[in-house]
Amino acid sequence: MLNEPLFLKYSDFREMLEFFSKGKCKGCRKEKCVIFKSCKVRECSENKAIDFCFECSNFPCEDTGFDEHLHKRWKEINIKMKADGVEAYYNEVKDKPRY
Repeated sequence: MLNEPLFLKYSDFREMLEFFSKGKCKGCRKEKCVIFKSCKVRECSENKAIDFCFECSNFPCEDTGFDEHLHKRWKEINIKMKADGVEAYYNEVKDKPRY
């Protein structure tokens, strides 16, 4: 069983788990992303002086630096915040696991 190719990646998986367990991520609004190095959202929002992507006249854009799955989630979250309000969205998700 340990000869399975999947187990060759175990050390990478363990390193990622250790990273998350230390809680190094303070959130995108407090620091540049330490998880998704290709993320362009924070820098863009700072340049445009907006708090959330849905406030941008170019939303939704394709220049986030996200892969297709994260881009889809980012877009859905911003659409929901725009429709329901940021505070309502926060209250809905605040007690759910983030990662």
